[in-house]
Amino acid sequence: MKDFFETVHHRASERGFLPDPVSPEQWDALLKSAMAAPSAVNMQRWEFVAIEERSMLDALAKALPYAKMALEAPAGLVVCAVTERAFEKREEYAVIDASLAAENFLLAVDALGLGAVWTALYPDPEREIACRRILGIPDSVTPLAFIPFGVPRAPTKPKDKYRQELVHRNRW
Repeated sequence: MKDFFETVHHRASERGFLPDPVSPEQWDALLKSAMAAPSAVNMQRWEFVAIEERSMLDALAKALPYAKMALEAPAGLVVCAVTERAFEKREEYAVIDASLAAENFLLAVDALGLGAVWTALYPDPEREIACRRILGIPDSVTPLAFIPFGVPRAPTKPKDKYRQELVHRNRW
């Protein structure tokens, strides 16, 4: 397994996958990593829909404009924000916390030698509705992102995104 810095700097959006299934042990490690994320007041206002069923992955790929790669992904995860369990029942906290869980998931995917891509659902009402309809997600839950993942067909070369000019030391 890669070390932390190698994982952070290696992670890239993968859009091509081999059909190899994700093992139960990999799923377990990935979901435990997602749920290890920090959350406001430790309220952990996220829930996940783990998808391996081909018909569900295909339906999401067809319904979501930026998720066509799910047609060949062997697995996917929908990260959801649960506002009613959020600090002060504020959607903003739920969305931030679920985003942190999604990032942990993406990093864990890379650490295991798999690849993934974040496809946004929130804040696009049409994408959220399509995802809710396909997966039976209640209206009280916000589907935040759909993450197709699996073994990369041809790994994407990571980009160096560091920009010194975006760093302000001590004051703006």
